[in-house]
Amino acid sequence: MSDQSRLFEAGPDPFGRMWKVQFRWLQTAISIRHANTVDVKFFVTPDGGETEEKIISLPHASLLKIAQERKQKLSDPYCMRIAAAHLKRMIETSEDMEKTLVAVTPAELAQYDQQSNGVTVPQPR
Repeated sequence: MSDQSRLFEAGPDPFGRMWKVQFRWLQTAISIRHANTVDVKFFVTPDGGETEEKIISLPHASLLKIAQERKQKLSDPYCMRIAAAHLKRMIETSEDMEKTLVAVTPAELAQYDQQSNGVTVPQPR
């Protein structure tokens, strides 16, 4: 699954475009923004468009809580999957696409975790 989080296509967006997405890096944001998050950076390019960067910010405390509940270690591939899922939703809905840095809420994080573990969860509207 982590390979699908490194290089993938997303969409179509509301305008019918497909987007190429490339993972760039993942790091704790305390070192760059003094934030208690894990930041995952992607480059996104729409069909026929210019490349943009998107940084998906995952709340560290919520990540740790979910990992403890699942009795698993918090890992880079897990964070990449969650960030990729959020970015896919952003592209498909065009929500927050004007932003470079996008924070995932704890509720969204829990939803993506459930989806990645095979639990069906209704999409927010």
